[in-house]
Amino acid sequence: MVKVMAGLAPEGSQFDAKQYDTKMSELLSNEGQEFFTHTMRFEKPSAIQQRGIVPFCKGLDVIQQAQSGTGKTATFCSGILQQLDYGLVQCQALVLAPTRELAQQIEKVMRALGDYLGVKVHACSLRPDYIRMFVLDEADEMLSRGFKDQIYDIFQLLPAKVQIGVFSATMPPEALEITRKFMNKPVRILVKRDELTLEGIKQFYVNVEKEEWKLETLCDLYETLAITQSVIFVNTRRKVDWLTDKMRSRDHTVSATHGDMDQNTRDIIMREFRSGSSRVLITTDLLARGIDVQQVSLVINYDLPTQPENYLHRIGRGGRFGRKGVAINFVTRDDERMLFDIQKFYNVVIEELPSNVADLL
Repeated sequence: MVKVMAGLAPEGSQFDAKQYDTKMSELLSNEGQEFFTHTMRFEKPSAIQQRGIVPFCKGLDVIQQAQSGTGKTATFCSGILQQLDYGLVQCQALVLAPTRELAQQIEKVMRALGDYLGVKVHACSLRPDYIRMFVLDEADEMLSRGFKDQIYDIFQLLPAKVQIGVFSATMPPEALEITRKFMNKPVRILVKRDELTLEGIKQFYVNVEKEEWKLETLCDLYETLAITQSVIFVNTRRKVDWLTDKMRSRDHTVSATHGDMDQNTRDIIMREFRSGSSRVLITTDLLARGIDVQQVSLVINYDLPTQPENYLHRIGRGGRFGRKGVAINFVTRDDERMLFDIQKFYNVVIEELPSNVADLL
């Protein structure tokens, strides 16, 4: 068992993985490549994993920001599993996520890592007495969209000396301010905003001019969509249903999911999408962060997001963990300002879609 030494190292420190548990050293060494390739389907540990796993394993509070699809989940799952007291059957770690779909993704990663490390993941009763680790995944969503009061309530129930991890692709100032209330000299692994956009994701726009012309444009692209697995984002649940009906009425096969659907239906739809039996998924921002499907290589923003921060979460559904991907943005005249804001926010240039888009996938 790795000893917990939270607060002993200066804020922002980096650590040498070789000083710690043999299994974790293997995980971050060349010999560990087989684990990442076969168990997690990663090519190798990401830079964010190599920087973040060991501080968390030392028991330090950690604030970690990285792009979608770079392995943040494996970082905190590894840290949690490393520090468990296997002599205790009680719950020792609590991970909160904004959606059930994301929680299910975390469970899958925890089970895969647990198999490698010889740990069994199973259900247990939730009592706070033995909880030593508390993780907020997608912290900006958890803290800024209605969950702040619930998180405060949870903190009141946890033991005083609990290790805290905050993980997210974006970290706005208000989220950082809230974490300061709870965290003890956290190690900060943050990314500059202009370094946030995803390498390997080619980003384009289509000038559709008018809202009513978007549907024809999408239908024109359908053959390209069906080549690979694709995710189409719109801004409302009602529009998910509307667009799904329109596409199906034109004999285009699509699936759809949003927060108004019952959980069993959402689970079935996501299971079909992950298996590849469904290839085109229409959804909203709410569920964007729970879509972790390695085969997705095309994302279409039928509607541009209402906030630049959500753009990163959307396009991060394609090109997971360094794989090649394409993002296409439908832009009306009313959207031109938002497209400009997105480019400025991430310091990127989004070019007009070329005619050979299928060759880019």
